[in-house]
Amino acid sequence: SAKDKATNKEQSIRIQASGGLSDADINKMVKEAEANAAEDKKKRELVEARNQGEALVHGIEKSLAENVAIPAVAAIKGDVETAITAVKDAMAGEDVEAIKSASNALTQIAMKIGEAVYTAKGGAEGMAGDGNNDEKSEGDDVVDADFEEVKDDKKKAG
Repeated sequence: SAKDKATNKEQSIRIQASGGLSDADINKMVKEAEANAAEDKKKRELVEARNQGEALVHGIEKSLAENVAIPAVAAIKGDVETAITAVKDAMAGEDVEAIKSASNALTQIAMKIGEAVYTAKGGAEGMAGDGNNDEKSEGDDVVDADFEEVKDDKKKAG
């Protein structure tokens, strides 16, 4: 509402929704959403499994292409490609568990690529003496110490 102070005339407008949903329509939509919740959850799981499968396939294909020159990787290339095909075939279907199972199998085979790359780069040799053991030997007495840097000028003056 508004009031003109000079003429003392008052105007008011009321705004209300005329094309909105009725309470019955809203209740009906809520019941439909509840009824379809399980189906929506299954669809979401399927989409997530497919997305994870696609990401896994992409990453492993890239890793395989980058490391195929390593003899141990070249030796398992056929197994990796077979597992990739299995994941792609599973993703074409609607079975979430089949996609997850094929993805897990691919992950296990992909670990062999990582092992082969690690071994080829000499990682296994450096692993024994890298000093990252959580076990403490008896001679590991660590002492924190404070120090102060002394400049040559101070030595000469003092």
